[in-house]
Amino acid sequence: MINTDFTIRSFKGGYDENFQYILTCMQSRAQVAIDAALPLKTVRPFINGAFVAMLITHTHGDHIAFIDEYLEEFPELLIIIHEASSGRISAVNVHPALDGEQIQIGQLTIDVLHTPGHYPDSTCFKMENVIFTGDTLFVGRTGRTISKGSDTGELYRSVYNKLLTLPQDTIVYPGHDYGKTPTITIEKNIEISALLQAANEQDFIERMAAFEASRTQPL
Repeated sequence: MINTDFTIRSFKGGYDENFQYILTCMQSRAQVAIDAALPLKTVRPFINGAFVAMLITHTHGDHIAFIDEYLEEFPELLIIIHEASSGRISAVNVHPALDGEQIQIGQLTIDVLHTPGHYPDSTCFKMENVIFTGDTLFVGRTGRTISKGSDTGELYRSVYNKLLTLPQDTIVYPGHDYGKTPTITIEKNIEISALLQAANEQDFIERMAAFEASRTQPL
């Protein structure tokens, strides 16, 4: 196993406290964006290597809102998106990602995890001890299942079978700033979130229903 050096720069803004990330391989200087939630001008000063790809966690509008700006300046940019939704993005290079696939960016190996539930094409991207979870998993809770295409049972299986089984020191980088901290380990997230302490799928569904009933905000 090759040990690699990388940096993650976080940006916040967009429609609803969205996070967008720029991941840089320090050996090759290859750079990757996770989602296109913020205008290019916000992150452009920090694109100073070989900007080669954009990883899309899912195709809800707030996560791809500014993708055309990036493609206008970087028309050869590789767009990595779940296979089910690759046709929704008009770009020269679109890679339809598969669950379990490994993607090589410079010296970095990124694992693709298809995690439907919040949305059918929801995808997480794991690299070493970090994972970019989009709207599947936030600090303190999971994503919601109120939009068209959502499914609470699928979300349970994605979160409990694919994410919570990862090494407990894996650091979650979510798609929105909804928690008390920007990032969190899986172990700590389980400790603080009732939605991550369900005994089984039915228990999770009931906890999600109670969570939704307690909400006063529309989003």
